[in-house]
Amino acid sequence: MKLTTRVFGEVEVDDNKIIDFPNGIIGFPDLKRFTLMHDEDEDASTIMWLQSIDEPEFALPVMNPLIVCPDYKPIIDKNGVAELGELDDQEILVLVTVTVPHDLTKMTVNLMGPIIINTKDMKASQNIVDNDEYPVKFPIYDILKKNKEAKG
Repeated sequence: MKLTTRVFGEVEVDDNKIIDFPNGIIGFPDLKRFTLMHDEDEDASTIMWLQSIDEPEFALPVMNPLIVCPDYKPIIDKNGVAELGELDDQEILVLVTVTVPHDLTKMTVNLMGPIIINTKDMKASQNIVDNDEYPVKFPIYDILKKNKEAKG
């Protein structure tokens, strides 16, 4: 399938790379099919894009929360992930959305609304966690900068 995207231009997406969100994502309930993409020049371990198949102009920056919050252990209501099928720890990918404002020092991730992906069945949902300590806007700029310097 060919898509013309805002972030990546024209891309080819294999059907087996399409992630189904039966309930859409928070704020966009009608967007149900996505694929995960990353910039070829960038390390895929940092910011990736959840690219909508239904609305090619829409892409959401996401990342692995463990990069910025190593002890991240969201408590998810089992009913919230029931539509994802049988979940095996080896086949779960947890991502959080990234907010990238003009002032990059104010970049944040949403630790309260993680995206849970069943990589075996390619089904996903975004859920609100039951943990009170995880904020919607968790600052990450300094953490990413420190991580980059440590690799440097």
